Order: sequence, then structure tokens, then C-alpha cells
Amino acid sequence: MKSQTYVIFSIIFIIIISVFAVLNIEVIEVNYLFWRGSSPLIFVILFSVLLGGILTTVVGSKKYVQLKRKNKQLHEQVALLEIEVDKLKKNQAHSTNKSFKDEMENER
Repeated sequence: MKSQTYVIFSIIFIIIISVFAVLNIEVIEVNYLFWRGSSPLIFVILFSVLLGGILTTVVGSKKYVQLKRKNKQLHEQVALLEIEVDKLKKNQAHSTNKSFKDEMENER
């Protein structure tokens, strides 16, 4: 359900940006860092949205990779702890059986 909500919001966002861009088709002058140029405002709007999407994806994927790496480390740690718990249970069961046998021998 969560992914469907994201898709619906994405489609609505794309429609709003597209309508906004189509309504602004006049040619404007754009000042870049080292030069000046003129281009239709629709291209400036669409390029800005595209660049924002790309930057968001790059930053988001970096965070995703970090979280995935941390998740893998935590799974390995859980596996080691489970092995340690199993060993402790076996030792406890062994010591319990041993003390039970000792009690049985003492009663004889």
C-alpha cells in the first residue's frame, strides 16, 4: 500500500510540474556561472526538476547502501549471538544433567 501511495503522489507531482512548465513557454535569459544564455522557461523548469530528482536519487541511494551494509553487519552479529546462546544452553543442559546424575548417585 505504501508503494502505491508513492506512485500516486509521483504521478500527481509530474502532472503539476508538466502543467506548470507548459504554461511558462516564453524565452528567458539565464545566467550560468561563466556565461549567459537564453532558453525557453519550460526547459529551465524541466531541467531543474530533473536535476533535483537525480540529486535526490544519488543522496538517497548513498543512504540506502549505508543502511544495507549496517543491516548485514547486524545480521552477522545476531547469528554469532544465536550460536553463543545455543552453546550456553547446551552447557546449562549438560551441567543440569550432571547435577541430576550426581543427586541420583547420592541417593543410592
